[in-house]
Amino acid sequence: MIVEHTNTGYSVYAQNHPVATTGKDLIELKSNMVEALNLYFGENGPLITENDIKVTLDLAQFFEFYKVINAKAFSERIGMNQSLLAQYISGKKKPSSSQTQRILKGVQQIGRELAEIRFLL
Repeated sequence: MIVEHTNTGYSVYAQNHPVATTGKDLIELKSNMVEALNLYFGENGPLITENDIKVTLDLAQFFEFYKVINAKAFSERIGMNQSLLAQYISGKKKPSSSQTQRILKGVQQIGRELAEIRFLL
């Protein structure tokens, strides 16, 4: 699924099927995409769930949606110049494939760490 940020939220389209929809946020967007794909495939097709949906975002969309991730702190964590990351996020520069992988690896590491956190009750 390819996601694009719009003035009213997000739009998404499937790369391999003539299916598209919109949503005010990524949560609604995924839900609407499941519904649209299931309508497209019909009763005899596969049953699509949210787990089947893989979303592709660019850096600007990612940091816009996950504002809780501070780009300055993130750049320090992955050892990238803050100004360079800001240029990638704003679209002024396009990251190389190795830089994209470096950023993705950092995001995924944070995700794993967050998934393992437990709070003392």
